[in-house]
Amino acid sequence: MAKYRRAAKIDANQKDIVKSLRQIPNVTISVGHDDILVGYNGVTYWFEIKRPEVIGKDGVVRPSKIRDSEKKLLETWKGHYAVVSSFDEIFAEITSKG
Repeated sequence: MAKYRRAAKIDANQKDIVKSLRQIPNVTISVGHDDILVGYNGVTYWFEIKRPEVIGKDGVVRPSKIRDSEKKLLETWKGHYAVVSSFDEIFAEITSKG
């Protein structure tokens, strides 16, 4: 019998983040890619969204809340990949490039 990957749990803040991103002209969103792909001005951004509760006092996602597979991507992925917890973080990432 083939093994199927169960759908990943969606963090509660993802729905609001996606809704806000869709309000920006020239932004496209594709969900379900650990967690979302954002296209903006011809560039694709890959974001893993974490709940705000996993943010440390320094404003960064606590390392203990980043899975090994996510750490590997952060270290080796040649394109854009970031672990974030808010719309503001994503907006800053996509508008600072270019």
